[in-house]
Amino acid sequence: MSEKPDHLSEDENLKAENDFLKMKLMLERGAFISEQNEELPAEVENQFLNSIMAFEKQFEERKTIKLFDKIGRPQHFRPVEDIIDSEIERSYDSLLDYLNEHEIDLSVCSPNITIRELYRFVTEELFQHEIDDIDLPGWTTNFIYDEFHPDPVYDNTIAATDDCINYILQKEPMEWTHHFRDENLQLNEHNGLTIEELKKIVNRFKIAYDNLEINEINAIECIVNEKESWVKGNYSITATCSNETYPLSGGWKATFEKDEEFGYWYINCIQIEGIKF
Repeated sequence: MSEKPDHLSEDENLKAENDFLKMKLMLERGAFISEQNEELPAEVENQFLNSIMAFEKQFEERKTIKLFDKIGRPQHFRPVEDIIDSEIERSYDSLLDYLNEHEIDLSVCSPNITIRELYRFVTEELFQHEIDDIDLPGWTTNFIYDEFHPDPVYDNTIAATDDCINYILQKEPMEWTHHFRDENLQLNEHNGLTIEELKKIVNRFKIAYDNLEINEINAIECIVNEKESWVKGNYSITATCSNETYPLSGGWKATFEKDEEFGYWYINCIQIEGIKF
């Protein structure tokens, strides 16, 4: 606001400016601003609103730039093939520190990725990656290695254990099925199931017991072929019904099929020994 009434205190002026900025964001940007937190200090709210306005302006006028140019075109990072094994960890730490100094961060999910591969990825691929040329206080650009180079052995193992077998054997109802195919599924002796039919069968098993306590679920093998993958493991749970406990354990296998169009892996078959669904 260009002029501030003399009779208002500094805090009142800030609140008036905040109201103006919020109205501007709602009218020009279609923003929805909640009024729930009325105890937020006017100065903090003002900083927040101004940062949003600055971001909106830069984003609207944004240009892209290669990450290598964004961080000052450094010349002191050696090619990965010139670094001996005893130096690679220190070289990568130095590279990561340099990126962090320029508000760039890299993380990795899969434990199968080596430090040497991460160094190679940054210097050979990420340096050439185009990013939005935005400069704001506190603004950080974050990258995840796995989004560029997925590790299906790691991803399918996690999906099979956490989002399939653990999900089926825990007491909570089965609702979320992101990793499953929509139809033609198999669960033990049940074939040709839709995802809704599979959920009904699993939830019927769950409600038959007062409680299901997971003792152990582990994966012992993951195989990935061109179009098919499977994960095998063991489980141990304790089922409780009418104050009686029933130990259930055995092997399990989750089979995946690769979607040819998008390259995603979807579960299409689950076999769990020792359980009658």
